[in-house]
Amino acid sequence: MQAILSKVKGDKVIWMVVLLLSIISVLAVYSSISSLAVKAGGNSFKFLIKHVMMLGLGFGVIYAIHNVKSKYFSRLSQLFIWVAGIMLLLTLLFGLEINEAKRWLLIPVFNLTFQTSDFAKIVLILYTARMLNVKRAILHDFKNGVLPILYPIIVICALILPADFSTSAMLGFICFVLMYIGGVPAKHLLKILGIAFLGLFVIYLLGTFAPGTFPRFETWGARIESFLGLGEAAVDLNQNYQIDRAQYAIYDGGLLPQGPGTGSARNFLPHPYSDMIFAFIIQEYGSIFGAIGLIFLYIILLYRCVKLATKSPNHFASLAVMGLGFMMVLQAFINMGVSVNILPTTGQPLPMVSMGGTSILFTALSLGIILSVSRLIHNPEETNADDNQSNQPANRPIDADHAAS
Repeated sequence: MQAILSKVKGDKVIWMVVLLLSIISVLAVYSSISSLAVKAGGNSFKFLIKHVMMLGLGFGVIYAIHNVKSKYFSRLSQLFIWVAGIMLLLTLLFGLEINEAKRWLLIPVFNLTFQTSDFAKIVLILYTARMLNVKRAILHDFKNGVLPILYPIIVICALILPADFSTSAMLGFICFVLMYIGGVPAKHLLKILGIAFLGLFVIYLLGTFAPGTFPRFETWGARIESFLGLGEAAVDLNQNYQIDRAQYAIYDGGLLPQGPGTGSARNFLPHPYSDMIFAFIIQEYGSIFGAIGLIFLYIILLYRCVKLATKSPNHFASLAVMGLGFMMVLQAFINMGVSVNILPTTGQPLPMVSMGGTSILFTALSLGIILSVSRLIHNPEETNADDNQSNQPANRPIDADHAAS
């Protein structure tokens, strides 16, 4: 064990949280995939092996990325923001269409599919952090300081929007929070909110009077109506079936754990190994250990990210770790919120817990970048002096005054 710990650098608490989430994932996925195995005409052990291999590959990505100096992510984001935009455009034009949504691109040589928005989320957050660092002395100037940051956010979110409204909205909100943390003045943030509300109004008009513009507009509306209990969607059994089954699984789980393998929801809950895995975990491990325990792990992850951001001597690194950490935890809370019926249905997976393919690798990429930043604090002797590109002192939170220093 000591030999393994000596190989990993950075924040050991984050490493432990990721390990615990992965163990929970293996137990929950193996217990929940029997129905999937029957439909696929195979055995559940095959799916488990595939999932374990993806998690193992994810840890390999984390280890490799956490050894890269964080300053390189700032430079690479300048190139990859263009790559992300092109990939999203190709996805809209030529992507695989599932449920009226084009979210996936096929890699011909390897015959693999991946969701391009997963890559774009990470790149946009890194690029926004970079631009906030570069423009921090002129953020008071909306035209020259804020608009160059805002344009890529609008373009990337707009390219994600037609196929995935929830991801687009979540990413836009994260970038808005990042701009607030990065020192954009309140008057400019109000302008950005105005632009956002105007954009939502335009989307509503286009979806209502030109339905072909957003093929999934009716789906978005039906999910919101079902959640609010309005219209025909409120009594549509097909709309409510997934949430009703999740509610039953949560109720059946009670407070205390019943143990792995006891969850009957695998037989009737849609996607108990991915979108609804939180409800399935509660059925097997109860609300105290299953729900509160899982929430506690994500809160620890967010707390460690905030702590890293406030202690980092590098302004870009502080913003990057806050953006990536907040993205993962917000995505987790959205997934859990859907399961307990406090949010409308979306397709957000539970990071490092839901069964997935390349989504696990992109989550691992985010964690690797966070751990790379953590090396600035936990292993400063291994970083070069030129990593300290910011004059912001350690142990001070990021604020508008220091953003302009």
